[in-house]
Amino acid sequence: MATSATSPHAPGFPAEGRCGYYVEKKKRFCRMVVAAGKRFCGEHAGAAEEEDARKRILCPLDPKHTVYEDQLAKHLKKCNSREKPKPDFYIQDINAGLRDETEIPEQLVPISSLSEEQLEKLIKKLRKASEALHDALKDPKNGDSATKHLKQQASILGNIENLKLLGPRRCFVEFGAGKGKLSHWVDIALKDAEKVHFILVEKVTTRFKVDGKHRKKNSVFERLQIDIQHLCLNKIPVLREEKLPVVGIGKHLCGMATGFLVLKKRRK
Repeated sequence: MATSATSPHAPGFPAEGRCGYYVEKKKRFCRMVVAAGKRFCGEHAGAAEEEDARKRILCPLDPKHTVYEDQLAKHLKKCNSREKPKPDFYIQDINAGLRDETEIPEQLVPISSLSEEQLEKLIKKLRKASEALHDALKDPKNGDSATKHLKQQASILGNIENLKLLGPRRCFVEFGAGKGKLSHWVDIALKDAEKVHFILVEKVTTRFKVDGKHRKKNSVFERLQIDIQHLCLNKIPVLREEKLPVVGIGKHLCGMATGFLVLKKRRK
């Protein structure tokens, strides 16, 4: 339960120009900017005495945020979670599979079956690919959580290199992209490789994206907001026009999304 800034449990004071609402769960004040002369942000205005005449309710399109009840109709027309026109690459349930589809187990090669020479080559490639993240891992600014993610990204990069997929003139499609950090590190590992395109697929709106920071001449970043269940790669303009080989990557996929990708692979 959250309490206002006047709560005896709220340590210190909110930053200047920021909301005075104390979020108990996060043990800190809300960091949203407030309007001139206001003490609380719009999200927490219900806690302020001057706003007691207006009621805020959960948005019916996305319960993660609230809206003034008397402005609901206006909000629904511009809410980021509203239904938008479907792009050409949206095909309903294209990756949902058939209900009676027979599952075919994947052919996996255990490491124990590799020769000593193959193991040595694999280790060398993994070490080479992880060099792109070496400095970041040692950066004291990165906490335990950031370091964990960097190690995971290094491992994925190593596997991409081992499969000989890390190179120029291709399109990397990051499924469940989130902030796009995996594509970010792939781009760094590629250095000045020419004609590289990144398509970041994410079904929800994401804050603090890193793909917008890339301005390299030889790499292009494009973000698609769509559920993998309905994504038809063949109808994405850049893939249809440029005819680039596609490399699928991902770090944040849930089990269901992974299943959609397996079905997509079998359809080809």
